[in-house]
Amino acid sequence: MLDNNFVLRAAHTFADGGSPYADKRFLYFPSSVLIALPQIYIPVRLLPWLVPAMTAAMVMGGWFFALRLFRVSALSRLAVLGVVLMCFLGPFRNLVLLGNWTSYSALALPLALLLAHRSRWVWAGVVVGLAIATKPMLVPFALLFLIARRPKAFLAAAAVPLAFAVGAAALMAQPTLFFTKTLPFLFQGQDDFARPYDASLGTLLPRLGVPEGAAAALGAALALALLVGAWRRWNQGGDQALRLVESGTMLMLAPLIASKPSFDHYLFIVLPVLLASVSRAGAAACSVWMGLVLVPRLAGFSFWKLDATQNWAYSVAAVNVVFSLVLLHRAFIRRKEGAQEVHPESEAPAAEELVRV
Repeated sequence: MLDNNFVLRAAHTFADGGSPYADKRFLYFPSSVLIALPQIYIPVRLLPWLVPAMTAAMVMGGWFFALRLFRVSALSRLAVLGVVLMCFLGPFRNLVLLGNWTSYSALALPLALLLAHRSRWVWAGVVVGLAIATKPMLVPFALLFLIARRPKAFLAAAAVPLAFAVGAAALMAQPTLFFTKTLPFLFQGQDDFARPYDASLGTLLPRLGVPEGAAAALGAALALALLVGAWRRWNQGGDQALRLVESGTMLMLAPLIASKPSFDHYLFIVLPVLLASVSRAGAAACSVWMGLVLVPRLAGFSFWKLDATQNWAYSVAAVNVVFSLVLLHRAFIRRKEGAQEVHPESEAPAAEELVRV
């Protein structure tokens, strides 16, 4: 529960009248402190059980919403196989054991996509905003609302965390440390504690002899291609659920490629919705390459002559890059789908027929 402990410690500091940002490991918005406050009233002996259970429950909740997005039964073969696969992936184990708050985003993104699919765009924006207020992982995803020309949803996604952050900052000591201490620490890629687990191209490629400037430029170029690809994929139309998922996941993969650090458990922001999308013919996730690149992330898998840290970083980067390339191929190279956008209320429940028990 290392990562959750950083936030919990910040909440204790806040309750004692100190500044949470005095601890350089507290890297979230001020609103996160308020969200963590209830934990300080829970008996310490219960937290080692409660936090991992809640973290796993949020990931599985995201999987359930991803299935509903594609109208797949929670009792289907795909649903059961997805749970088994995710539980055997190393990133799931790390996410649960660390108690990392990425789990909030793993729950929120599928729910936001489901709401958008049902034409409840503003509520989707509210869900994204609440997730950002907890941990600012879904900031890139908010661009989907602009791409889809849903300005009210974008405003909701921006206003909710801003209101919570400003309100929390007004209650705490030295909130300006967020700008003078925390943001510079984040922009420099944190420190040596995080670097061995960082899968961003700007960190990994220099280990292979690539100049740092060239590595950063390559990561930025791929991230920019993903942003353009998300816009292009949205404008292709076709199956509305696939359109939402593939555009949204490209937006989320862009910072995983270019920003520092990029950890393995970030995969669970996009994996549930991509995995659920295999129920639709023509989905990018049906590519065999996406399945193969996940094999090294299975618990217990190791590369020959590579230590655990190297295996961790390179295999995570491989997942991010392969997922990105497959989605870019879908956006730029494959022919546009001939089908027009399907209204969520009239769409045939083909997925349930394909994957029913």
